[in-house]
Amino acid sequence: MASRISGKTRLIGLFGSPVSHSLSPVMQNSLFEAMGLDFVYTAFDVQPDRVSQAVDAIRTLGMRGANITMPLKRAIMPHLDDLTPAAELARSVNVVVNDNGRLLGHVTDGEGFFLSLDEAGVDHAGCRMVILGSGGAGMTVAVQAAMAGVADVTLFNRNDPFFATASQMVADIRQRLGCAMALHDLDDHAALVAALEGADILVNATPVGMSDTISNMALPDAELLRPDLIVCDLIYVPRETFLLRQAARRGCKTVSGIGMQLFQALPAFKMRTGRDMDIRVARQALFGGDAA
Repeated sequence: MASRISGKTRLIGLFGSPVSHSLSPVMQNSLFEAMGLDFVYTAFDVQPDRVSQAVDAIRTLGMRGANITMPLKRAIMPHLDDLTPAAELARSVNVVVNDNGRLLGHVTDGEGFFLSLDEAGVDHAGCRMVILGSGGAGMTVAVQAAMAGVADVTLFNRNDPFFATASQMVADIRQRLGCAMALHDLDDHAALVAALEGADILVNATPVGMSDTISNMALPDAELLRPDLIVCDLIYVPRETFLLRQAARRGCKTVSGIGMQLFQALPAFKMRTGRDMDIRVARQALFGGDAA
């Protein structure tokens, strides 16, 4: 953020619920301050039944755009003017850019996740991946996995009202991107065991492990974690979730969601400011004294 907010300061928001835990305002405002950019970033708790009003606010207030988090990544889509092909395929939006009143929805979560794998030294080319959760985050990772050369993706989700839609989405991704991909009920223990036996990477894309589920994990049994399995969690608060602690105890390499939070911001920052994000400042804001 500029040292003083002016009459020309542009507003960027974070829409979702809950948002009080988010590190995005700290990171983004640190970047604006360090780079001398006249923007300010703040979080807004928006419930799904108010998403249309939130989108109207982007236009009415002349906001430069917004980041979108749970539970709005799908709910916001019908209210936008256009979507990128990846966002359309994943049926998920995490970035909205306001171009003179025209709102374009992007998805950068998957790109950020795979950049975090690269940083962690994880070779994902030709690997087999299991994803827990087929919501906005999980499907976004699945789409990017198909684009990034992952050989096989198996998703697991509760057999809830969204399951049939998720199954059709998986079929569409498989047809359009040519990646082997399947969806199973998370309660199908035999299918989960079989998938994990052949998997190289496990990804938790559910909210289980944050907030009031901090002592839980979506995986039903820690015994399924082999020492050679790479275990990732998209949750970044807490940085070490219950799943990651269990995985570390069993000798697995772990990757937290903090890297995805960092790297998903790269393309969004460029789109909204026209400048390349200063990764050093962003790291310091997210990691503090642990910044690399």
